[in-house]
Amino acid sequence: MANTFNTTPGATVAREMLILYLNTGTSLAATWSAIGKRVEDSSIEFDWATESKIDIFGDTYTTVKKPTMTQSFDPCELDAADAAQQKIWTDAIRNHDRAAMTTYDCLLVHCYAGTAETAMFAERYPATAIVPTGLGGEGGGSVGMPIDVTFGGTRETGTAKIVAGVVQYTPDTPVSA
Repeated sequence: MANTFNTTPGATVAREMLILYLNTGTSLAATWSAIGKRVEDSSIEFDWATESKIDIFGDTYTTVKKPTMTQSFDPCELDAADAAQQKIWTDAIRNHDRAAMTTYDCLLVHCYAGTAETAMFAERYPATAIVPTGLGGEGGGSVGMPIDVTFGGTRETGTAKIVAGVVQYTPDTPVSA
């Protein structure tokens, strides 16, 4: 499927149209809960591990590896209505379950690409690490739990559909050789 931006030509894409979801359900019945409620700024960083070499003729060649993708969410203030935070807090803070913290099933939805609302481009990462980097905050303020996300596992692409706030993911059909 060729993806194009589904936004108004000449207008920039709103940041709200790039959403990371955590599966707070099961592997058989995914429930996609958004990560980042109350976070003011978050972006995905790509480390492509580029390497350039100059051969004996003086020509430069560059290699690019698959990227390591990371994203930070800060301050990430705790909220009882946030299912993703509840799951991360339980695994990391309450249980110190390091295995759970490195095997989260995450879905990155590009709401601005593909067909608006019915077939938006999505990427699924089934072994994502989500690690809290702190817990607390300023007196008189809110308790925050900033987190760092490192996308992992075998990347699967597909489409997402959001109906009444519920995300439905459909993986792409593999192309036969």
